[in-house]
Amino acid sequence: MLDGCTPYPDEFAARYIRDGYWRKETIAEAVATACRSNPDAIAVADSRRTLTLAELVDEAARVAAVLQQRGLRRGDRIVVQLPNFAEFASLFLACMDTGVVPIMALPAFRRAELEYLVTFAGARAIAIANEYRGFDHATLARELRRDCRSLEFIFSVDGDDSPWNARSGDDAAPPGTRGGDPFDVALFLLSGGTTGMPKLIPRTHADYLYNARAAAEVSGLDGASRILLALPVEHNFPLACPGLLGALLSEARAVMTQSTRPQDLATTIEAEQITHFPCVPALAIGLLGLPAEDNSKLRSLRVITAGGQRLQEPTARELCRRWPHLKVQQVFGMAEGLLCYTHLEDSDSISSTTQGRPLSLLDELKILDPMGEDAARGETGELLCRGPYTIRGYWNAADRNREAFTADGFYRTGDLVRMHPSGNLIVAGRVKDLINRGGEKINAEEIEAHLLAHPSVTAAALVAMPDATLGERACAFITLRSAVELDLDALREFLASRGVARFKWPERLEIVAELPLTNVGKIRKAELRRLIAERIAIKEARPAGAA
Repeated sequence: MLDGCTPYPDEFAARYIRDGYWRKETIAEAVATACRSNPDAIAVADSRRTLTLAELVDEAARVAAVLQQRGLRRGDRIVVQLPNFAEFASLFLACMDTGVVPIMALPAFRRAELEYLVTFAGARAIAIANEYRGFDHATLARELRRDCRSLEFIFSVDGDDSPWNARSGDDAAPPGTRGGDPFDVALFLLSGGTTGMPKLIPRTHADYLYNARAAAEVSGLDGASRILLALPVEHNFPLACPGLLGALLSEARAVMTQSTRPQDLATTIEAEQITHFPCVPALAIGLLGLPAEDNSKLRSLRVITAGGQRLQEPTARELCRRWPHLKVQQVFGMAEGLLCYTHLEDSDSISSTTQGRPLSLLDELKILDPMGEDAARGETGELLCRGPYTIRGYWNAADRNREAFTADGFYRTGDLVRMHPSGNLIVAGRVKDLINRGGEKINAEEIEAHLLAHPSVTAAALVAMPDATLGERACAFITLRSAVELDLDALREFLASRGVARFKWPERLEIVAELPLTNVGKIRKAELRRLIAERIAIKEARPAGAA
């Protein structure tokens, strides 16, 4: 495997291969095989263009040739920060074929996150759209190339020398013909992170192909399906659970959209005859807010797969009531590996109240009590897991790996779960200090470091506050130097100046005289979470017009 990675032990790898979970093929080889069977079928579409399977393969070959002409070699890294454009699919396939390893960055990332990724990974290239949603990504990319020693190339979908516009040449070999090691790293996903910036998650060709194929099967995705990808496709969920990769392997059509407005989603679902919609609960709640006359726009939809955070039972049941033809499926998982799904044949009661069971028969789970012992069945404990698509370590993160993985290879998820009598898991919370804003994970420690850099702030704590739509939003508790003032707008402007992604900014500010501390000097965040939840509840309960 790539240097800095923790390989699977030989005996586990041998079993995964022997039992057919891992195949001796790269992602490029697997997708090329699927494409050959029905080349004229539409593979991917966005609001700008549509590609058949044959056109996707041809475009990927041209992009791969450009990567190699620029001198990018197998094992080199490229930061990918593209919107949900069809070009993402051809770049992804080109990387899988050439062995250039993509690092999946989100369109919302700004300088702080991108500079870290480029520098830490020694990335030689970055892929962007010049401008997206009013932000000048081209200027930022040039600044990164100036300031980051490793960064040499900027590939833009709308640049004058865009690799997607390259003409075919003799060196434009079809995807799947360049070889490669199926058991080496194919791509890096990003961790939700509990300590500083995200860790890099190395996913191999073999484990990620199994991930996508098994997820497609449990979701009922096949050649007649059309899946709508509205979440940023760099996320594990819309990329391979089953997502874009699952669609390509199943010969389904992947429709990408940049809008998550409920009305736009409904219009796209009707126009494209979408059958599958992976989403976070906030998007499902948005669909429930559609006018009654728009309900018929979802007639083609067969499966909503909700993940990223727990789908609350009332929302799940209302979806089933509003659209009786629709199956609501829950998925609980992580980019590090483990995926749990409710199954399409499960009762609405099970699908509405649990977060599913493991994808693989070889997934191994432990639920541990606070003493590190096996929790009694039905009791809540921390979830640990290992299996054929769960990593054995983050890339170049020895200290973090000692904390996150046991000596025998189990990943400490930080999630608190209990086992339902059906064998499905129920997610009860988490140990990690993360804020889950509609499926986007905000690392409290990372933002607290930025808050403490403000000259007026003397102490800071970021905690989750409940939100009916997104599940959680971020609230900042801070103490200030004497005789200074600071409001939320000014604080957010400060974070913007430091290049922090907007979704990570606090959405409420509480200025306090001091933060509550434990007897060893740690901030009592549970008390702050309770306090802000009470204040929100009091405000919501106050009659209109009351002082």
